[in-house]
Amino acid sequence: MYKKKYKCVIMTELEIAVAPMHRLCKKAGADRVSEAAAKELAEALEEIGVKIAKEALDFAMHAGRKTIKSEDIEIAAKKVMGR
Repeated sequence: MYKKKYKCVIMTELEIAVAPMHRLCKKAGADRVSEAAAKELAEALEEIGVKIAKEALDFAMHAGRKTIKSEDIEIAAKKVMGR
């Protein structure tokens, strides 16, 4: 007999809390922020953060270090954010 294989989607927990996302949106001038919007912002910021961390790790390794320093993050953020 033939079995169907179902694609399983695994949701991972966010590393960034949602409550600060509400505060960031309000700081930007929003009166109200939906839970879905706060979660979406958390996901976007987490994705950007991981990209910056990966770049910073590359800079640290290139310098012969295992430790990421603030200078690595600063340079990586400029590269990723295009500043």
